Amino acid sequence: MGPEDKAATILNATFVRPAKFYLSGFSNMPHEKYYYVFLGLIYIMTVLGNSLLMSVIYRVKTLHTPKYMIVFSLALTDLCGSTALIPKVLDTFLFDRREIIYEACLSYMFFVWFFAGLQSWTLVTMAYDRFIAICFPLRYHSIVTKPVIAAMLLFAWVFLFSLFSLVVGLLDRLSFCGSLVIESFFCDHGPMFRLACNDTSLNDMIAYVVLIVVMCCPLILIALTYVCISLALSRIASGVERLKAVKNCTSHLILVAIFFLPLVGTNLAVVTSNIHPNARIINSILTHTVPALLNPIIYSLKTEEVLKCMRQFFKNRLRK
Repeated sequence: MGPEDKAATILNATFVRPAKFYLSGFSNMPHEKYYYVFLGLIYIMTVLGNSLLMSVIYRVKTLHTPKYMIVFSLALTDLCGSTALIPKVLDTFLFDRREIIYEACLSYMFFVWFFAGLQSWTLVTMAYDRFIAICFPLRYHSIVTKPVIAAMLLFAWVFLFSLFSLVVGLLDRLSFCGSLVIESFFCDHGPMFRLACNDTSLNDMIAYVVLIVVMCCPLILIALTYVCISLALSRIASGVERLKAVKNCTSHLILVAIFFLPLVGTNLAVVTSNIHPNARIINSILTHTVPALLNPIIYSLKTEEVLKCMRQFFKNRLRK
């Protein structure tokens, strides 16, 4: 056995679990603290917007329908996802606490990606709701029921929890004996497992599985539902009914575009070109935070039913 083979054998036999990682964040970006302050403002508005939307849905009984169960779930997921990410980002970079304990880093990564996955699959559930409403309008109330929607949402929670537990478990088996600097703004999966000095083939494979589960499959399913919806709309003779059906889908399509376009753009840029680390970080942060801010605004302004209930909600609060 040669010297290199002996070194490799020793390296594989030695398991090194670091006490801490170091988050690098931006690379020599001027006035970066103003960007983090901007993120803080986004977080405050996200909390207010999603909390208000959830409060209205919870308190107004006319909104206790399967459709608004999904909207409530999306608002909750947006709120939890932003809370999992932004406060820690601000604590890390505004107050220069860039070192993060190993176990905390794994938890950080788990919750950020878990809630991102939930956002994605909640949008799929919304697409299913619109598909049944337009393609099978007479059977809508018998197909889309509260138990059915609750089961779909619960399945997404359990499946994604299991998937990202596996992701974390595979990371926990790695040995980190070199650099401990994660070139990202949080404990991201790719930048983290690539620091390991033993075999990372399983981690590389699970990264593609996550990409397929979080981005590819939801996009394909949503696209298929809208193909079916387009075919159903083409058979509707009345232009008024067709316009009404299109309006019902507008809010969902905007939410899909806001969530998936930055996600797809960022991943394509990373794969196809040498994107600057700062540009990648900015794109990633906006991908994880902006949809959660805009979702409640879009549903409040684009959905007449919610807007009407909000007005009534505020009138009742002012009378008290």
